[in-house]
Amino acid sequence: MVCSPIMRVEIRCRGMMSIEEMREFVVSAEPLEFKGTTREEKYRWIEEILTRHEYLALTKREKGIVRAYMEKMTGFSPSHLTRLICGYRWTGKVTVTSYRRHRFPRRYTPEDIRLLAEVDEVNERLSGPATKKILERQHELFGKEEYARVKGISVSHLYNLRKTRSYLTQTTFFQKTKPTSVNIGERRRPDPQGRPGYLRVDTVHQGDKDGTKGVYHLNTIDEVTQWQVVGCTEKISERYLLPVLIVLLDQYPFTIRGFHADNGSEYMNKVVSELLNKLLIELTKSRPRKTNDNALVEGKNGSIVRKYMGYGHIPQKMAERINGFYREYFTPYLNYHRPCGYATLTVDKKGKERKKYDTYMTPHEKLSSLPTVEEYLKPGVTLANLDEITYKYSDVEFASMMQREKRKLFQEITRRPKVKITQPQEAISCSSFD
Repeated sequence: MVCSPIMRVEIRCRGMMSIEEMREFVVSAEPLEFKGTTREEKYRWIEEILTRHEYLALTKREKGIVRAYMEKMTGFSPSHLTRLICGYRWTGKVTVTSYRRHRFPRRYTPEDIRLLAEVDEVNERLSGPATKKILERQHELFGKEEYARVKGISVSHLYNLRKTRSYLTQTTFFQKTKPTSVNIGERRRPDPQGRPGYLRVDTVHQGDKDGTKGVYHLNTIDEVTQWQVVGCTEKISERYLLPVLIVLLDQYPFTIRGFHADNGSEYMNKVVSELLNKLLIELTKSRPRKTNDNALVEGKNGSIVRKYMGYGHIPQKMAERINGFYREYFTPYLNYHRPCGYATLTVDKKGKERKKYDTYMTPHEKLSSLPTVEEYLKPGVTLANLDEITYKYSDVEFASMMQREKRKLFQEITRRPKVKITQPQEAISCSSFD
């Protein structure tokens, strides 16, 4: 049997050699390599060798023999062994030095992370600036003292906290519309000139299932204030759509002046046109090859309707129930408790307009900030009435209420109808024909 010139052998030294025995062992064990089981065991053994042989009092030659012996038995490098001996010289011990990484002091506690997770859960995780605005409003506007520290968080660090373990442990076929030529409505982009009352409108279909159509969501939003009202209808024919559209327009606190939609036949028809003419509302529609004409409501289709209602099929019979949820909880939540981003328009040196979304506030706050806002409100509506709705519940409290009602709604949607099981009829006996 031929052995390799270098073998790794794990040993435990129970005896203590003299210095001469160490020298002979190092010479005879040249082809071999040794190792201890753990670093702590090696350090204890080195300390015992240095203490038993009174290493600090040995001659230079004897120290060299002891060092060579310890290097052979532990496998440590000469520089590593030198550091251990220096430490023994000063303290009389050979200890494992624990590495102390520099860590910045922790500013936000687990309770702050819990509050952030709660805000994200009930608001379905808004953008960083919008979430920061809610945290500020919880403390400054609604007097919630537990938000005093977390309200000052930066947007970038807010995203960092969303990745932490503490945060993580707490917290579907589309069919494109076909263009048709309709002579109703003027093809142009509305120009509100800073006045509320110019609506952008679009329809969101809730999917098909086994050839059966789902409900349709009517998404309307004011261009200036981003005041948003959503409705639901079983079908988009005039018989079903018109009553819902009247209710939606009535929910706006200010006078409606404009109604802008794409070329969908649900809006570009004589029935809707006559209704808007009676209400003195201007009807306009998007221009061809101008995708930004209705970009505001298209963006809200995804960030609001799809985010909160999903993509799954919802039976048409649930339209009335969904309308009740929208009217009582969803619309107040969107306009009084959910911040939106508002752009600041600047023009660069080349004359190009650039938008920076640096202002976050609720649509109610935006409406209240407009100059001479009283002249835009409907008769009987005052800012005091709107303020009363805002301050009745905090942002998180109302969002929690909305989420509870939403869960109840989807429980009704997904509830399977009970099937009555009937007993099969008894088989006819062949003997009866005899």
